[in-house]
Amino acid sequence: MQDAALRLKGLMEQLLGAPVPVRIRAWDGSEAGPPGGPVLVVRNRRALRRLLWKPGELGMARAWVSGDLTVDGDLYAVLDAVAEMVWERGEDARTLGEALRDPDVRAAVRGLVRMAGSLLPPAPPREEVRRRPHLHTKHSDRRAISHHYDVGNDFYEIVLGPSMVYSCAYWESPDDTLEDAQRDKLGLIARKLDLKPGMRLLDVGCGWGSMAIHAAREHGVSVVGVTLSQEQAAYARKRVAEEGLTDRVEIRVQDYRDVIDGPYDAISSIGMAEHVGSERYLEYARDLYALLKPGGRLLNHQIGRRPWRDESAYEIDEFIDAYVFPDGELAPIGDTVGHLESAGFEVRDVESIREHYALTLRRWVANLEADWPRAVRLTSPGRARVWRLYMAASALAFERNRIGVNQVLAVRTPGGGASGMPLRARTWR
Repeated sequence: MQDAALRLKGLMEQLLGAPVPVRIRAWDGSEAGPPGGPVLVVRNRRALRRLLWKPGELGMARAWVSGDLTVDGDLYAVLDAVAEMVWERGEDARTLGEALRDPDVRAAVRGLVRMAGSLLPPAPPREEVRRRPHLHTKHSDRRAISHHYDVGNDFYEIVLGPSMVYSCAYWESPDDTLEDAQRDKLGLIARKLDLKPGMRLLDVGCGWGSMAIHAAREHGVSVVGVTLSQEQAAYARKRVAEEGLTDRVEIRVQDYRDVIDGPYDAISSIGMAEHVGSERYLEYARDLYALLKPGGRLLNHQIGRRPWRDESAYEIDEFIDAYVFPDGELAPIGDTVGHLESAGFEVRDVESIREHYALTLRRWVANLEADWPRAVRLTSPGRARVWRLYMAASALAFERNRIGVNQVLAVRTPGGGASGMPLRARTWR
């Protein structure tokens, strides 16, 4: 009798204490749950074992990455429906120990164990990084960056498109092309930094060279771009040469902490500071402050999270840490501004562009899905699934205001107080 989906639905509702918000299709072909919408497909009993051994987000992620769990239909709709159950429990969620004190929860777990058919824990997918203490040494940061960025430039070309910019675009309208929105983001940063011919710009975490090329080509600036990714650096150098800008752009494989050839007139840090870590952030801010000349500007473009009532209870996202950004860490915008000010900066402008990142991520997901077979060939089925889940879930998190992204403009204001900022600063729009 094909009834696995109905039994699974009943056990999940017993476990959650609420109706299952999506339709379920089980390995025996049975279905149960609300009709007419997207379907969560439990392809085998191993998916249950993954969830039993790692309840919550990491177990769900392992089942997804391994292909034991998938979606038939709109991925966003399924993620939106299950977000409150798994991804957005927040600081008010019950711990596993608290949940298991509930007799109904214990009964549901016993039922799932019987359905799983075995108590042996499945091996994690090979794409998973073994979690380590977040030391943020130069060696550990280099290893983390390599895991995320050295997966093949051809793969990133699929996801990011011709702009090869891996950070939030800046949209005039949702109907804009991704390339136009990324060009406008680079232009916005250049205007905030007030780039002019002859200036020196340090681009920290320069990626595939897009900001460095834009600054040199459009504003006549000399640029040093630093990255820890060998593949990014090789790609960026090739682009620089093709643009005929080798006399104005230098791309280095170098930790920002090892840059000693300041002062620079301006520094851009675009989507890099998420890798720094809370324990190292003040050091990061002081290092950039020291590299700027008096009156120089820093543009820090960084994802931030909502603050918790009890910050000591905050834990780094398990899925992101294990599969996407090892050692990555998000901080509230207030913490970021506080560290920059403690380092000596005068913070002159903070602009939230949260909705812009949701639009950007949806375009990246569409790019990936449109060229899925090739993306899988270039990496692995598991790695492609990681990216699809991570980007789609992140888009929803930005839309729901679970996370945001901010551009902070700060100045190394001289002792006399002359910041060099115009009286009406937001002329860069």
